[in-house]
Amino acid sequence: MKRAIFDDDHESFRKTIRAFIESEVSPHFEEWYAAGLVPREFYYKLAELGVFGIEVPEEYGGAGLDTFKYEAVMTEEATRAGVTFGGSGVHVLLCLPYIKMLATEEQKQRWLPKFVSGEEMWAIAMTEPGTGSDLAGMKTTAKLSEDGTHYVLNGAKTFITGGVHADRVIVCARTAPADAENRRKGISLLVVDTKAPGYAVGRKLDKLGLKTSDTAELSFTDVKVPVEDLLGEEGEGFSYLGRNLPQERLGIALGAYAQAAAAIRFTQDYVTQRMVFGQPVAAFQNTKFELAACKAKVDAAQAVVDRGIEALDAGELTPAEAASAKLFCTEVAADVIDRCLQLHGGYGFMNEYPIARLYADNRVNRIYGGTSEVMKSIISKDMGL
Repeated sequence: MKRAIFDDDHESFRKTIRAFIESEVSPHFEEWYAAGLVPREFYYKLAELGVFGIEVPEEYGGAGLDTFKYEAVMTEEATRAGVTFGGSGVHVLLCLPYIKMLATEEQKQRWLPKFVSGEEMWAIAMTEPGTGSDLAGMKTTAKLSEDGTHYVLNGAKTFITGGVHADRVIVCARTAPADAENRRKGISLLVVDTKAPGYAVGRKLDKLGLKTSDTAELSFTDVKVPVEDLLGEEGEGFSYLGRNLPQERLGIALGAYAQAAAAIRFTQDYVTQRMVFGQPVAAFQNTKFELAACKAKVDAAQAVVDRGIEALDAGELTPAEAASAKLFCTEVAADVIDRCLQLHGGYGFMNEYPIARLYADNRVNRIYGGTSEVMKSIISKDMGL
């Protein structure tokens, strides 16, 4: 079935991204993979391509397009090639919606031009050691100074994607003690300059997968954050976090679908060339049936993702629908990639083959952005159960 969500402009952009990957990413990716992050200069190349400004209003240097489809094209093309763009996805997919939704005009004038140019890369810091998904249990504090000019930030965060290269980080912190009746109250969002005294990047975490996506521990010791860098209203941070979750979860669903599609592509190439008992692995009925079953599942995941993208662009994607898309697509991807790795035999266990990296990269999809169990809770609650 022909996909209906992309037009000629999207397909032209796809060709541009594919050519960019072939010239600027694939030749260097092994080096980046070994280093555990992309070089900071790579983000300037992405910025020159215009990808950071697609959804930024024109008055701040962007293209002013209000659509998720170009982000979808980039995700599909990077995954198709077996590469990643480091922490740039967090920069655009997670941080930009908060700026557009909450920043004042003065803040947008200060932040967005450098966001678009890649001069300032952004990350968001929510998770803390010992709290995991329990964001309401965060311990990081931001106390207003006596003269009311700045907050004093203290605490620590972990699992922060893009944390090594980030120039500004949206930090979730308690500006008021937790309310016994509502633990979600008192959390605020502060935009922290990573050059501020007392801000420190700890370990670059050694992950199972997503090796080129720099993930770090952060710590704050009496970091002064000007009140002008409060994002949104004080104490309303938790509600803001919930508003962006549907897009974040759809982004994870999209990534999972793209990984599953890429796994089939890699595997079809492999089994066609690999000879066993005098014939290609593709000649065996089991191989044909396994790949056919995988293709059917990926087709279904594509339909779910496409429907989600259209709903998001129309402003109609609900939290339950996003949870359903994430749950379905991540489970499909896990099954498909596992089957495809099996068809590679022993070579599927070698990191030099993209299927092995996909297997490792895919596993976190059922954890971050809300675990599969959390997705089931959201869906069942929406069903009235």
